[in-house]
Amino acid sequence: MKDKQLQKPELLAPAGDLEKLKIAILYGADAVYIGGEEYSLRAKAKNFTSETMKEGVEFAHAHGAKVYVTANIFAHNADFEGMAEYFKEIEAMGVDAVLISDLGVFSVAQEAAPNLEIHVSTQANNTNYKSANVWYRLGAKRIVVARELSLQEIREIRDKIPEDMEMEAFVHGAMCISYSGRCLLSNYLSGRDANKGACAHPCRWKYHLVEETRPGEYMPVEENERGTYIYNSKDLCMLDHIPDLVNAGIVSLKIEGRMKTPFYVGTVVKAYREAIDDYFENPALYQEKIPYYMEEVSKASHRDYTTAFYYAKPGGKEQVYTSNTYIRNYDFVGIVTGDFDESTGCAIVEQRNKFSVGDEVEVMPAVGKPFSMKVEKMWNEAGAPVQSAPHPQEILKLQFPHPVKRFDMIRKAVPND
Repeated sequence: MKDKQLQKPELLAPAGDLEKLKIAILYGADAVYIGGEEYSLRAKAKNFTSETMKEGVEFAHAHGAKVYVTANIFAHNADFEGMAEYFKEIEAMGVDAVLISDLGVFSVAQEAAPNLEIHVSTQANNTNYKSANVWYRLGAKRIVVARELSLQEIREIRDKIPEDMEMEAFVHGAMCISYSGRCLLSNYLSGRDANKGACAHPCRWKYHLVEETRPGEYMPVEENERGTYIYNSKDLCMLDHIPDLVNAGIVSLKIEGRMKTPFYVGTVVKAYREAIDDYFENPALYQEKIPYYMEEVSKASHRDYTTAFYYAKPGGKEQVYTSNTYIRNYDFVGIVTGDFDESTGCAIVEQRNKFSVGDEVEVMPAVGKPFSMKVEKMWNEAGAPVQSAPHPQEILKLQFPHPVKRFDMIRKAVPND
């Protein structure tokens, strides 16, 4: 029987923009982590302006959720220009915490925004209780443990840090080939600094070997004849190991993916939300529903799954050698953007990928079970009937067999080739 004193963990979701923030929270996240236009390690994400960050914080707090802002760059001297004012601004907005990895940035945040809670990013390579205790004495509330730790090591850290210091850990998403994400490959090969948010993801590239005296002769680098993607890691997934994560003392379960789609965010968050709630309500029910959770989470684009370092040091099975592409079983084809009209059974939908009258689709609500339907009728903004929706973000009116709500998403199975 599970110890009833164990704390239900926070479900922490990525939010690359305001729409994803709202979806993450509506689909069950207790908190989201976002990036501003400065000091964040996801330069290609849309990120948040002051105005959208303020709106996001207000939306989150209205729904009982928290917002953490990433400022986890490794700063150079020029980066400190305007940094104090930035921290003062986000503190005034009511941001719940800031994620930092650099000691210099940490000191600026403490001085400029003394009431702003500080979490220490995984980029700081938190691999032991000694460093965790130093961060605590400096004023950090939480550490994000390095992805290279086992559950046993995390339990040992938990036992040797103050009771009121929290631990957060990644439980789902893409894995970095480099230690805690501190990669130099991108900078060296493309001039794009991974530790400034501009990673070119060279770990997903295909490599060949060139011998010095024979330029132009490209010899494949491969473990066998089936593939050459030697750095390409599988995706982390701990959805079927919630009890072990909780028992290790992790209080925040973190999903990777600020660059991912709204569909990915909603799908993954919802699966973890249901799994966590079921486990704390009825551990036997959680065990019974694991196949269902795994089926649902796999409807978002993903690579093959691994438990990474949690149970053992990774061997050769944690890499994908044959391809650098995602497994994609479903397309995200639309999102409900208007209220449901009970008299007509219709709602306004924004198209995200092409679909047509006659297609079999699934509606994924933020709360509750998905349902299947056939697209029987739809109309464009002018009210004219249409047979297909080929135009990006086209606004349509669809008829539904059941009531829907804003931000409910529509997905369509991808035919098997």
